[in-house]
Amino acid sequence: MAPPYPPSAAAAAAARLLLFSVLIAASFSCSAAAAGDVPRALTLDSVRESLIRQEDSIVFSLLERAMHRRNSAAYDSSFLPPASLAEFFVRQSEIISAKAGRYLNPEEVPFFPDYLPEPLVHPHSPPQVLLHPASATVNVSKEIWRIYTREMVALFTEEGDDGDHGSTVASDLVLLQALSRRIHYGRFVAEVKFRDAPDDYIPLIKSKDRVGLMELLTFADVEESVKRRVEKKAMLFGQNVTLDDKAGRNNTGGRGKYKVDPEVAARIYGEWVIPLTKLVQVEYLLRRLH
Repeated sequence: MAPPYPPSAAAAAAARLLLFSVLIAASFSCSAAAAGDVPRALTLDSVRESLIRQEDSIVFSLLERAMHRRNSAAYDSSFLPPASLAEFFVRQSEIISAKAGRYLNPEEVPFFPDYLPEPLVHPHSPPQVLLHPASATVNVSKEIWRIYTREMVALFTEEGDDGDHGSTVASDLVLLQALSRRIHYGRFVAEVKFRDAPDDYIPLIKSKDRVGLMELLTFADVEESVKRRVEKKAMLFGQNVTLDDKAGRNNTGGRGKYKVDPEVAARIYGEWVIPLTKLVQVEYLLRRLH
């Protein structure tokens, strides 16, 4: 089977995408620095508000990625072996972001940390130390990447190839970063829960009781509420807005045509976002006494 990109085309595409990734990364580094979501003081309320705001980012990013076909060739490792076009784009974007100091923000977790240079830009004041140092290193980016490229994309994109792979991987970058930020925010959730009730967690941490910690962190009714809220946001954000009062109520049962199936958005949270966030919490807590 021939590779999706001939070598000469791959090299030319790589050069164009590198420039594109510089612009994208610079843009998002600036916005992340300006609108960082880490609260000045960790409280259950501030963490909860942050998680709700991050739902908006994820839903909007899903809508943007769904504008393109699946474009499976963008995830084929023959682009610049052993890297796919998507991996190349994300990796180059993270290199620029690292130079701009993006990963000095504890909320930002890279997918390819082994390739990052030292930052050239430093904040005027050091970031607040809100996380326990030994626990702050928890990173499930590889699992997020695997799930996203192998399972998740197929759920909310239309099968086929529209040829616009550069814009596709740019959309992938934004969505992957939003998912990673939300999932790794579990470190902040775990920290605030530990501070709130250390006596509940310390015995389980000392006995390395992963199952016990997972049970302590699980609230089925809250998780169901989160999924329903995400589903509703996907319904509201994903409608084609018109001046017709009947818009969005054309289908049976009052459900209109949406850019992303709201049930799929809820499923993404239920199958991956929430479980991975809890995994991050457990791994964080197990290191909390180090």
